[in-house]
Amino acid sequence: MKFSTPYQIDFSKRDPGLNVDELFYKRWSPRSLKKTIIPGEVMTTLIDAARWSPSAHNEQPWLFVTSASEKEFQTCLDLLVDTNRLWAKNAGVLGFIFSKRHFETNNSPNRLASFDCGTAWMAMTLQARMMGLYTHALGGIHREKVYETLNVSKESYEVICGFVIGIIDQPELLEKEYRDREFPSPRKPLQEIWKKGGF
Repeated sequence: MKFSTPYQIDFSKRDPGLNVDELFYKRWSPRSLKKTIIPGEVMTTLIDAARWSPSAHNEQPWLFVTSASEKEFQTCLDLLVDTNRLWAKNAGVLGFIFSKRHFETNNSPNRLASFDCGTAWMAMTLQARMMGLYTHALGGIHREKVYETLNVSKESYEVICGFVIGIIDQPELLEKEYRDREFPSPRKPLQEIWKKGGF
């Protein structure tokens, strides 16, 4: 299944290297989304893509909790801060990523769990883009309320972020405060993030 984009997205502020696949530089996090149900089989594909991510000692410490009904969607929406709730209401799916705090083998703290969850998030995101969908990670969530509402143990898991999955829509449909920022943002030049031979 492949979802289409209703307008030509301007990627001119991005400067990918000659050999970088467009899957990477055409990934971005829009806010303008068209309220559409994401089929269950599509969600299965997205989470399965995340499942194959690398992790320390193969612990696979990620846990994805996603909405699967309109009632669950509203429950998740209420866990977002107001500024995110305003536009995320049009997503197809709302969810949260949790990382398991301890290794299963010896119960020692897993300090790489959040890093590993990031790899799972990126895998899911790239799979979404390959299918014509968009994702947007959300730091603005009511963290304490997330544990209680979704019945996830705070002792066992750390909530990393919320996220939306959806079909992109016209930027003009957003409130003005978001509309002016609805474009793929540039990236720092390589020399700022890469030091050859040491700092």
